[in-house]
Amino acid sequence: MDNYDLHEAARSGQLTKLPPGAFTLERLRARNAAGNTPLHTIAKYGGLGLLPPALVTAATLSLRNDAGYTPLHHAGINGHLDDVPRQFLTPELLGLTSNSGYTVFHVAAAHGHLQQLPAALLTREVARLPTHLGNTLLHEAAESGALDRLPAEFLTAANLQLRNLGGETVLHVAAFNGHLDQLPRELLTAPVLLETTNAGDTVLHAAAISGHLGQIPAEFLTHDHLVVASKAGFTVIHAAAETGQLAQIPRERLTTDLLLTRNDNGDTPLHAAAYEGHLDQVPPALFTADLLGVRNYDGVAVGRVAVARGFAHQLPLAFRPKPPGALRRGLIRLGLARAKY
Repeated sequence: MDNYDLHEAARSGQLTKLPPGAFTLERLRARNAAGNTPLHTIAKYGGLGLLPPALVTAATLSLRNDAGYTPLHHAGINGHLDDVPRQFLTPELLGLTSNSGYTVFHVAAAHGHLQQLPAALLTREVARLPTHLGNTLLHEAAESGALDRLPAEFLTAANLQLRNLGGETVLHVAAFNGHLDQLPRELLTAPVLLETTNAGDTVLHAAAISGHLGQIPAEFLTHDHLVVASKAGFTVIHAAAETGQLAQIPRERLTTDLLLTRNDNGDTPLHAAAYEGHLDQVPPALFTADLLGVRNYDGVAVGRVAVARGFAHQLPLAFRPKPPGALRRGLIRLGLARAKY
């Protein structure tokens, strides 16, 4: 009999062109160099429904590759759980764990395919089950943007405070990935937004670092909250300045003293904004010569950063440095004068 390549047939959509004799238990269970069987590949590409029913069993769907993933994991990752015969969508088979502790529930949540699972199987226990990294199904759903596909009763204050090994709550993950808008507004309170990871990052940090500060209700963007520092001395306002989100902060709260907050290197948010090209988000009324002349602990002024990074055009016209004349250039070289910034 011909030696059919079932992996390639699955990838290229040619399974239906193979004769029935091409599918044998021995062939379907044969492992390639990565430890994947043809069953893994067929499940990955949505071909389980094309196999002889007698070969699709609880035993064959439980085969593990070198990473501990079963064909059901591959179907869950790639959105083909709807190709799995319903009798095999059971808590036992879907709860089989990979070497890193990921169940089929976890990978379906991580890749946005929760809707392919029977709703009755999504229980409170399943939602809270951690991987070896401590990520629950809720963490995975928060990352992929599938929180709104979970039963509403799972979205509780207690569940959203579940932590992984890095100390990240479900809210940290949702904030970092831009999915806080999938949560009921009443669950976003100051105490939960100020919860910290092992590194001292709050949910506000996560939103600011990733460019999603606009999903934080404006009433929580206060001076005290914005100057909270992580263990590395990185504040929320520094993160907002670096990622171009100063405009998300209510204008009346974007004050000079907030913009002069220093991190452990002496950099202010203005240094961060100048470096990344976001000084144009600073209200013109706040600009002064003194503000642009503020130096970090290395003696580098805000204005100097903007000029060196090619963002001098973001400075108000009155504060843009003019090229020094020959005499001043000579004095600067001799150390008798220095550039404006």
